[in-house]
Amino acid sequence: MSEMEAPQHLVTRFAPSPTGRLHIGHGYSALLAHDLARKSGGAFLLRIEDTDITRCRPAFTEGIYDDLRWLGIGWDGLLIQSTRLTAYDAALARLKALGVVYPCFCTRGDIARELAASLHAPHGADGPLYPGTCRALPADERAARIARGEPHSWRLDMGAALARTGPLIWTDDAVGAVPVDPLALGDLIVKGRDRPASYHLAVVVDDAAQGITHVVRGQDVFASTHAHRTLQALLGLPTPLYRHHALVVDAAGKRLAKRSAGLSLAELRAQGVDGARLAADLRENRFPVGISLG
Repeated sequence: MSEMEAPQHLVTRFAPSPTGRLHIGHGYSALLAHDLARKSGGAFLLRIEDTDITRCRPAFTEGIYDDLRWLGIGWDGLLIQSTRLTAYDAALARLKALGVVYPCFCTRGDIARELAASLHAPHGADGPLYPGTCRALPADERAARIARGEPHSWRLDMGAALARTGPLIWTDDAVGAVPVDPLALGDLIVKGRDRPASYHLAVVVDDAAQGITHVVRGQDVFASTHAHRTLQALLGLPTPLYRHHALVVDAAGKRLAKRSAGLSLAELRAQGVDGARLAADLRENRFPVGISLG
């Protein structure tokens, strides 16, 4: 029996961003998390990750509720990230006090040009990593540029972070103990220029606040867990167990996106598909024609 299946009071969650309509892959992930909690007599929580103020829409939030109810998924608690900005500010202040974050004034264009000029740009799970341009800025220059109101984000200095925490490990249900790799994401952003907190910072703060014991999510964010474990250690937060499931892909083997035509749960519902029947099929890994697990 795996750690994920061990009898205990599990608390799982489904945490979509309201930037579009949910698709079959979202439904599959939500069902896995929901059923794991229900099987153990635990709790299944819903979180609306709406910190991306430029892309999130209230209509998409309502759509999430409609889609889950259509699949027969109920939740035991609801958290809206846009109501928790003070919690993210406090977490960032803690990281600043530890000296493990730094302001980054680079634009995407700046970073792209520096990477293009580099012969040995470090690479992580998702491609070239941020080259650390602003990490070496003198403290007085940083302070002066912030005082002038120069736009900036805040990045985690992964080297400084792991020097403080020491070696770290997190546990995935399928592969077991995973040592934290500092090059998985490099010096990732913890607060963007136009966001109150990055996904990485908000997710660890909210998992702790909601008492999440088991995180069920797609394989596409496996690498992110290295950063999440690091942030948990720095902030003194508990570390859940993780299950990264296979992704639902189309006929070409490409993972589904919110713009995938004809595969949103709302479109299927409009076509007369029965939600309970679709949920039963997804639980048995039976997918519509052209859709499968990657």
